[in-house]
Amino acid sequence: MYTRLVMQVFVILPAAGVGTRMAASQPKQFLELNGLPILIHSLRAFAAVPRVTAIYVAVRRNEMERVEAQVADHAAEYGFAGKVHVVEGGENRQESVANALGALPSEDDDVVLVHDAVRPLIDAATIERTIDAVVENGAAIVGLPAIDTVKQVERTAHGALVTSTIPREYVVLAQTPQGFRCGLLMSAFAEAKADGFLGTDEASVVERAGFPVAVVPGSQVNLKITHPGDLALAEFYLKQRG
Repeated sequence: MYTRLVMQVFVILPAAGVGTRMAASQPKQFLELNGLPILIHSLRAFAAVPRVTAIYVAVRRNEMERVEAQVADHAAEYGFAGKVHVVEGGENRQESVANALGALPSEDDDVVLVHDAVRPLIDAATIERTIDAVVENGAAIVGLPAIDTVKQVERTAHGALVTSTIPREYVVLAQTPQGFRCGLLMSAFAEAKADGFLGTDEASVVERAGFPVAVVPGSQVNLKITHPGDLALAEFYLKQRG
């Protein structure tokens, strides 16, 4: 009887977005941070983790050649050769992740991590903790406890009206990576596609399918670069790391 001895860990970086909030001349994943494209920073963070088997980047068709060239340029320096693969993304994040999932040479009990391409400051320790949490629980996300008071509101034509205050101990701000057993995520995605459901992140799709999702402590340093000021903050954190 065949028994698998080694569990594989795959990483998916959906990078097909256009980043309109950044007000830049190109998608934000291609903007430079400390002399390197943001996407390359994110890739090298995962490539440096020995447990990661392979990384799949989902990009728009017209950007595939560009990303392949960038990966090749940095392959020797960051260990991308044979580890980073570029696949075509979709019209939205869920489609991009689904396309990459379909390309994985995975089995149901393997682990897949999905990470925002524009969170370039993710650290190896958080990646390792997320993998461990997926192995133990089947699904896990990185989350940051809420610091500010959280208000639920009702939108009106004149703005928003507070309807309740949500206790902070019941709230975490979701970050990435978000990790799952491959079979679990594929099953949840298939169910969502059949029902026409579009989630805000991978965890929302898995939650909808009835699977519990664990939370791994996140960090303010693991910021998502969304607005112009975020680049300066990311530069500051990089300098702090030396």
